[in-house]
Amino acid sequence: MSEQYHILNGDALKHQFPDAIKGKLIVARECLVDGSVEGKNLSELYETRALFISQNLEGFEIRDYYEKTVTEFTKIQSIPSHSEINLWFEEDLFCQINLWFVINLIYTNYNNQTIYLIRPKAHLEYNFGGMNNEELLNAYSNKTRIEFSELKELSRLWALYQKNECDEMMSITQKLDHKFPFLKKAINALIDRLPQNGSPGRPVKTLIQIMEELQTEDFNTIFGEFNRREAIYGFGDLQVKRIMNDIISNRL
Repeated sequence: MSEQYHILNGDALKHQFPDAIKGKLIVARECLVDGSVEGKNLSELYETRALFISQNLEGFEIRDYYEKTVTEFTKIQSIPSHSEINLWFEEDLFCQINLWFVINLIYTNYNNQTIYLIRPKAHLEYNFGGMNNEELLNAYSNKTRIEFSELKELSRLWALYQKNECDEMMSITQKLDHKFPFLKKAINALIDRLPQNGSPGRPVKTLIQIMEELQTEDFNTIFGEFNRREAIYGFGDLQVKRIMNDIISNRL
């Protein structure tokens, strides 16, 4: 029987991962939706990300990125041939961008592995955390096989994201829409995030609207409401706080 590997998007799912599902766990500890992703190779990308996260996450140093994040990505590159790789990723933009990067790593180091994608229940497309043990087992049983030709197309999304080539990303979604319809939603959200014609992107406009409607700058209140309205982005408190602080600073 082939070895099983489970790549999880963050530690939260690791803590609730069913004991009945065997295999080695690898955790993608990144937020590639936020900050620069410049780098002509992995080494340069890791330098860019380590610097960005150390500057924006209190108490997090550059060496922490290499010890906690890069070590997990290195495990992905070393998965043996003929193994089974299960990708546990949600459908929001945060998770999707991390998924594109992980798939790019797998494709670049492909060695006859069998790849599957595991997604949350339809009404919880942005949240494994809302699922109990039985539901997680059911999601695993209903996983989707990613064929090599699909892996190749999906892997291209990472390089296109780095270059901000949204039109080409959309053309890939059209090829894969029958099997991965959630890609189009995520990439539309990515496009909407970009400022256009002097207008701020969708997350900024939504946050401004929330702050004006609720007449508050209380972060917890705003964060909860933003995630209710814009679950497609999957932003954590770090992302929302950065945008909110920019809005407040520009008002002063």
